[in-house]
Amino acid sequence: MREWFPVSTSAKGRLVLSAVELFGARPYAEVTVGDLAGAADVTTGALYHHFQNKLGLYRVVRTDVEQRLLDRMTGAAAGRDSFRLRQALVVGFDFAVDNEFTRILGEAAPYAEEDRVAEFLSDITRGGTSTGRVLAATWRASVLTVTDAESAAESREVLARLGAAF
Repeated sequence: MREWFPVSTSAKGRLVLSAVELFGARPYAEVTVGDLAGAADVTTGALYHHFQNKLGLYRVVRTDVEQRLLDRMTGAAAGRDSFRLRQALVVGFDFAVDNEFTRILGEAAPYAEEDRVAEFLSDITRGGTSTGRVLAATWRASVLTVTDAESAAESREVLARLGAAF
């Protein structure tokens, strides 16, 4: 559960909403503090006040989006054992694509932290850490293909086959 729900009219809320949009459209490295502040119609000082820096804002956004992803994948994996992985991968893929979170969820985080998606996939497959990391990397790559204007349907089908074969 989130600690706070930003009011979209507050400076903090506008920064979060702008960050979701900008980090969803461009790689983390290409988005500047000025871009974020300008899109939110606040000063850069407001960004530093609320989030300390660009990375702090990104971490808040990514953590929130990733939690929403994991909530959906967990629900999808609650089905029959033979289809758990397939359902989780496809539901997660659809969530990322439908909400335009492909770049945020597809790119590696610009900070060192446990990969929660890899941990989840390792848990539902009862595989080791390496299994979870490989599956998470494959899932992220398929999500990024959509960001790169590839066919969402084709990438989704590849994930479905991978999940069914596992």
